Amino acid sequence: MHPPSTDYLVVGGGATGLAFADTLIAETSDLTVTIADLRGRPGGHWNDAYPFVALHQPSAFYGVNSTPLGRGTLDTQGPNAGLFELASGVEVVSYFDTVLRQKLLASGRVHYLPMTEHLGGHRLRSVLTGEAFDIEVRRRVVDARYQAPSIPATHRRKFEVAPGVRIAQPRELAQLGLAQGEWPRHFAILGAGKTAMDVGVWLLGAGVPADRITWVMPRDSWLMNRRTTQPGMAFFHDAIGGQATLMRACADASSADDLFLRLERAGNMFRIAPEVTPRMFHFATISQGEVDLLRRITDTVRLGHVQAVEPGGLRLAGGLRELPPGTLHIDCTASAVEPRPLVPVFQPGLIVPQLVRAPLPSFSAAFIAHIEALGGDDERKNALCQPVPFPDGPGAYPRTLLANLRNEGAWSRDERLREWLVASRLDGFRKLVAAVRPDEPDKMRVLGAIRDALPAALANLQRLAAAA
Repeated sequence: MHPPSTDYLVVGGGATGLAFADTLIAETSDLTVTIADLRGRPGGHWNDAYPFVALHQPSAFYGVNSTPLGRGTLDTQGPNAGLFELASGVEVVSYFDTVLRQKLLASGRVHYLPMTEHLGGHRLRSVLTGEAFDIEVRRRVVDARYQAPSIPATHRRKFEVAPGVRIAQPRELAQLGLAQGEWPRHFAILGAGKTAMDVGVWLLGAGVPADRITWVMPRDSWLMNRRTTQPGMAFFHDAIGGQATLMRACADASSADDLFLRLERAGNMFRIAPEVTPRMFHFATISQGEVDLLRRITDTVRLGHVQAVEPGGLRLAGGLRELPPGTLHIDCTASAVEPRPLVPVFQPGLIVPQLVRAPLPSFSAAFIAHIEALGGDDERKNALCQPVPFPDGPGAYPRTLLANLRNEGAWSRDERLREWLVASRLDGFRKLVAAVRPDEPDKMRVLGAIRDALPAALANLQRLAAAA
């Protein structure tokens, strides 16, 4: 049965919706939340992901604020060895199911409506029965789907596929052993994003020789070094030192491209092909071990986007490319980042969660819920929750960094927010900074370097953003 009324109607049961509901319930005593979810279980797009998918950044930075994800251990094998664990897709789905049952529903203040479509306003419809109904929303609707990603399993292809050509989504790869017919003789990875990189690493790890893989890369990408995203004091100089490097590079860079080159020289950024200037940046995060594996794939095709998959090869924006008979094409062309206009987070009767610290959706949703729980007028709330634009290419990165820094500056001027940020499990870096003691001169020097570079970084980022 659906409840007749609720304080907040959260549309979407993925990471954003659950992180918002979790913080709101934890920080209020009487408010109620109803979650309308088009899927049959919580977890959003993770329910449709390929079986070898995993987080790009440590598990410590993902999920909901009240409940740790993972065991906080270091991987001991594979390309992520020596770094904090990355929860698999199966682990993430199980985690969100546990959060829903043991935290949210157990509170007695949350209702979960699976297989339920939002028709707009306060109207919902069961996709199983077709029944449409209204629910009284006393406070706000929360549109947790606004920045939902596009994934291979659900996106629509933007190219033609000729009859008889073998093409698969990444999630079908692990089921090849169950399929009837001829085994693939060759693999063509279509796409250049993190999904394509995951497929390349998986194929190589499963024993496919690198010379049996062709990688179609419309655009090369700049990649963040995962070592600079690690929580824990043992990685202080990688993580917080990486922030000092970033601020210095932002202060000194003559252009966006120069900024990335400086970060690459400092070890903050990677690119797969050192001789190619990347034109894409989506905050994809990767380890040195993964880069080393992917560099073994030398048959790379840089002729633009795929226009058609045809018998014997590909028709691309920049020409034709033949492929061996028996090639299995793996469609990794879905963009996890669908560009949408930035809108005010807090609106009359509506909250539209967006990134307030890129690239962290869970933290952003939890922080927005915290601001809502504090109360006050929407003007002040929006001043503290300015949406941060997600970059598509290197030229947009300065604008993203500038928006991040402006939000951080506003938060730092509020003592209550500073305390919440230090306590939040989703903000691991601030904990590292707060734990530094005055008798640790090496760490104090790193913090001093950040403070010293910040004014010049802000000024130069404004110039770089305007130039872009």
